Amino acid sequence: MIQWIKQLRIAFGASFIWLICLIYFTQGFRSFVWTAVSYQLKDVLKLSPSASQFVFSIAFFPWSIKPLYGILSDCIPIRGRRRIPYIVIATVLSLLSWLVLGLNGSLRTFSLPLMIFLTLQNIGSAMADVVVDAMIAEAVRFERTKFAGDLQSISWLAMAFGGVWGSFLGGYALSNLQIDTIFLLFAALPSLQLISCGFVEENPVSTKVSAEVSDLTSSQFKNRNSNAVHEDNFSVDKPKIGTLRRKKSLKSSEKPTAISQSQGKDGSYMLQWFQSLKMAMHSLFHAFRRPIILRPMAWFFLAHITVPNLSTIMFYYQTEFLNLEATFLGTARVVGWFGLMLGTFIYNQYLKKKKLRRILMWAHIGLSILSLLDIVLVSRLNIAYGISDKLMVLWGSALSDAINQFKLMPFLILSGQLCPPGIEGTLFALFMSINNFGSTVGSFMGAGLASVLNISSGSFDNLLLGISIQFFCTFIPIAFLFLIPKDATGISASLGHQTYTSS
Repeated sequence: MIQWIKQLRIAFGASFIWLICLIYFTQGFRSFVWTAVSYQLKDVLKLSPSASQFVFSIAFFPWSIKPLYGILSDCIPIRGRRRIPYIVIATVLSLLSWLVLGLNGSLRTFSLPLMIFLTLQNIGSAMADVVVDAMIAEAVRFERTKFAGDLQSISWLAMAFGGVWGSFLGGYALSNLQIDTIFLLFAALPSLQLISCGFVEENPVSTKVSAEVSDLTSSQFKNRNSNAVHEDNFSVDKPKIGTLRRKKSLKSSEKPTAISQSQGKDGSYMLQWFQSLKMAMHSLFHAFRRPIILRPMAWFFLAHITVPNLSTIMFYYQTEFLNLEATFLGTARVVGWFGLMLGTFIYNQYLKKKKLRRILMWAHIGLSILSLLDIVLVSRLNIAYGISDKLMVLWGSALSDAINQFKLMPFLILSGQLCPPGIEGTLFALFMSINNFGSTVGSFMGAGLASVLNISSGSFDNLLLGISIQFFCTFIPIAFLFLIPKDATGISASLGHQTYTSS
């Protein structure tokens, strides 16, 4: 392990590895502070479950527009640099948000300013997530390609480590510290991240925008596979087995977005930026309109919006009706992180060669089983059979994250397979945004369902009906699995190309 880290340090530099690990650790450690936010909305602001879920849905919306951060970073360098300046901006947004909420108690007691600062914080987190992925992709080009899997592994290990400790310490902090202290403690991580940015060097952009950007226009996509058959058949490159996150960056020779350091003949930086942004948007639009891309992305979006998310409502039920303490719920989240890692291991070992349609079908059947567990919990049948509430919640947390990983892995694999060369980074970010936006809409649907059924704090009479509706809704996406390419699997790129038929 030490030798492995030493090799990465020699290949990329200690400051770069440190910044990558710190950003991913912070992403995982966010559970430390967001647990406190959940209790702030419930106990201090006295919001209903539906109103609280509405606030969370708005606050996490910035994760649904991730391509915007990637396009801005690609198209508009700041003082000749495209990565570190944007990480600095993202870090400042996150840092200021937590500092303001930690130091100003009045802002925390009103839902609108609290929601605004939480949204700003998520803009910073989402932007840092996109840009750091681009930095990793650029770092493993050419002679350092052999380290691509290693950087992926160390980044995800850092995030998992942060998630475990954030969940574990979050419950303890709520029981022993004031919420303003929790916010200020978490602000230490973006502060350290901001300082670390000063030690990472980035080469300035010097490539001029030229007529060659037309290589990424619609004619490129029409001509790149001149031997391809019907638009429902598409030859794709497979991602590496075990790849958890596609890198959101393009090779410099492929980018339509690099900006010249000197003014162009038209004498306008703004015109150059506008042309680059326009070309990037045109390339995305043309690629995304292809049925082979549009149809599976439509399924993943439908899979979210057709199943109402009742997680916030269940949080209220667990804390108010079941009287589960914060330390236990933090422990449940730790178990959930281990469930996520177990799900990833099971998928890579036993499921990666299976058809994605079958995997997704069984994933939704698994989600329906989780709804049945919630039905047992809410109906109190578990008490009748001598099963404690804590055991039910622990098992539910572990199984939920594991099964959702069975659904996320096919999404990541299929997204990587469907990205055409040249805009794979930004297009993959768009796929992730569609997935995140679908999750946001699903949260809105859950909030709406809770409102219609009059489920509120201290009033859970109709919660059993709400979960029953959620149970039946989990089967709706199965009816639309024909949108997923019929023969799509998670086979490695080393096994060559495969043509997928979407029939």
